[in-house]
Amino acid sequence: MTTWITVCDTCKREDWTTETHSQTDGEVMAELVEKHANGRDVKTRRVSCLMGCSHGCNVAIQAEGKLVYTLGRFEPDEVSAAAIVDYAELHKQSETGQVPFKQWPQGVKGHFVTRHPPLPDSNEG
Repeated sequence: MTTWITVCDTCKREDWTTETHSQTDGEVMAELVEKHANGRDVKTRRVSCLMGCSHGCNVAIQAEGKLVYTLGRFEPDEVSAAAIVDYAELHKQSETGQVPFKQWPQGVKGHFVTRHPPLPDSNEG
């Protein structure tokens, strides 16, 4: 089963301006996450807007049948990108998607915004 890191490529942190930045913070974060995920056991994709603008930079960690997590308030940097990919691999290894707190990479602590249960099987209810 594939675990996906969905990166919002339109995120702009509060200090973002066209005068000081050539890319959105989300584009920078997406490039960094893609680089860190290269050759690892997770996949990445970009979307334009996860609707978490007050929490930029935003990512979602998701896999079919597992808990889905939205994380935000990241600096678009190497440390954050590496921690996101490390967490996604732990999510992949978990049967439910839940990763014990003691296993969380330091770089994701304090960045969780939402958790969603997996969708029910389409044959249910």
